[in-house]
Amino acid sequence: MKNPKNISEVAKLQPDYMGFIFYEKTPRNFDAELPEINSGIKKTGVFVNEEIDVILEKIKKHDLNAIQLHGDETAAFCGELKTLLIETPVEIIKVFSVKDDFDFERLKEYETVVDYFLFDTKGKNKGGNGIIFNWEILKEYPSKKPFFLSGGIGPDEVAAIKKIQAYFQQNGKKNLLYAIDVNSKFEEQPGFKNVDKLEEFIKGF
Repeated sequence: MKNPKNISEVAKLQPDYMGFIFYEKTPRNFDAELPEINSGIKKTGVFVNEEIDVILEKIKKHDLNAIQLHGDETAAFCGELKTLLIETPVEIIKVFSVKDDFDFERLKEYETVVDYFLFDTKGKNKGGNGIIFNWEILKEYPSKKPFFLSGGIGPDEVAAIKKIQAYFQQNGKKNLLYAIDVNSKFEEQPGFKNVDKLEEFIKGF
């Protein structure tokens, strides 16, 4: 999200999370003041290989409730950040890029230092590529830590999302697929969402 008026309009739909990208190399970079939004919406700062001091400054300035680490952040980096945030309710979401396969062993060292994982499509950009990865590989997900599903999800993916949800429910893992992260396929321009499309998508569930 980027435009204050658009932020307020999307907030009326009551999403659980709303993301603000703090990464100067993308046209979605957020550099405005946040309008007042419902406290039930978790304001989420998205960072890419950022310094810890900068992350902490953005958390304080914008009263962020969660942070999404979308770069090559190590488990040690996440652990240091978690320690510094120990007195706050700020959630840490670590992003992993996926294409046709994924080595789930990579997750083990992050298990104790993040709150959620997020799987996004591997592409030329750090997110917002508008491409779906092979969700079938998630059936091999070995962790008990809930995850966000992201990567090219649009209005036409409701049935496919329900199918993967059903798989986890039928296998006693209904809480693992925690949230759906949507972005580029609902944009009219970078950082500006089509509210009508989002509303219809939400109604699909």
